[in-house]
Amino acid sequence: MVESAVVTIKDKSFKPFIEADKIQSRIVEISQEINRDFERNNPLFLSILNGSFMFAADLMKSISIDCEISFVKLASYQGTKSTGNVMTLIGLDAEIEDRHIVIIEDIVDTGKTLSELLPNLKRHRPESIRIASLILKPEALQHDIHVDYVGFEIPNDFIVGYGLDYDGLGRNLRDIYQLKS
Repeated sequence: MVESAVVTIKDKSFKPFIEADKIQSRIVEISQEINRDFERNNPLFLSILNGSFMFAADLMKSISIDCEISFVKLASYQGTKSTGNVMTLIGLDAEIEDRHIVIIEDIVDTGKTLSELLPNLKRHRPESIRIASLILKPEALQHDIHVDYVGFEIPNDFIVGYGLDYDGLGRNLRDIYQLKS
């Protein structure tokens, strides 16, 4: 059920886009794929904060295989636009050599964040790296990034809710909302 017809965050209005029930259903499907793909591998999930916290939490509730989770905080957004610069704010604190890594992202749009993170992770010689993203914006992709587990492919529109924010606000919304034009 949609929380409301339109939400206002700061100076912008957003309309309903993806309902919470649909998000949860898709997360269960993604978890089933991951459970199958890593059945005997004890993967390390690496959640990219802040945006992926809700997706990571709900995904982990449906993961039934042995696994671990760690967190990295990266940032590249200001307002509704990517700054083009990725700042690592909190680094990796888990050993990843010879581990299967599943990166959990809220959204992949330009791919800049992952294009900066992946070479750093590869230097630690993991067994494999896969990417799970709730949202993928293929039209916005500017880097050669392959997302293995995609929740939803959407147009290159600005969205908020379910962990995604506008200047730090709106992350707490259960549904995902799209900027009204």
